[in-house]
Amino acid sequence: MSAELNTERLVTDLKRIVEDSEALLHATKDVVGDKAEEVRERLTDALDTAKRTCHRLEEKALDSAKAADRCVRDHPYQSIGAAFGVGLLIGVLVSRK
Repeated sequence: MSAELNTERLVTDLKRIVEDSEALLHATKDVVGDKAEEVRERLTDALDTAKRTCHRLEEKALDSAKAADRCVRDHPYQSIGAAFGVGLLIGVLVSRK
């Protein structure tokens, strides 16, 4: 579950960076000069890479969710037992404190 949360957080952060970077590119479109053009080109390349990475992460997260769903559907009683065991363990650990 922690890996899924980290993946979702990473995708959200990447999307936010992409949106902010696109806004920055739009806001600086009238700035002239070789250095400004070079920075815009590098930022555009980085944005393309970030978008591809974000898309791959979303696909990977979706595939993982589908695999987990298939596993639960294929083994419903084992899944219930595992969830019960984890809940019982958490309950015991929480009650000790």
